[in-house]
Amino acid sequence: MTLDSLKPGSQCYTKKITAKGKLNQRLIDMGIYPGLQVKVIRNAPLEDPMEIELGGYCLSIRHEEAKFVEVEG
Repeated sequence: MTLDSLKPGSQCYTKKITAKGKLNQRLIDMGIYPGLQVKVIRNAPLEDPMEIELGGYCLSIRHEEAKFVEVEG
């Protein structure tokens, strides 16, 4: 399952980042890494971007980027 498929209110743990190159580094720079607890807060009116809570702060991420983050229950 990937982060972009979750609905608002869902909680999970990040399992793996499958992006390569600059996008991989960008996700890590934003604070997304394996083992992190993530909660989906909301989606924008047109579904993109999505707001997530992780590590005590909120972050907006595009669905195009979130599909590279594998998560588990």
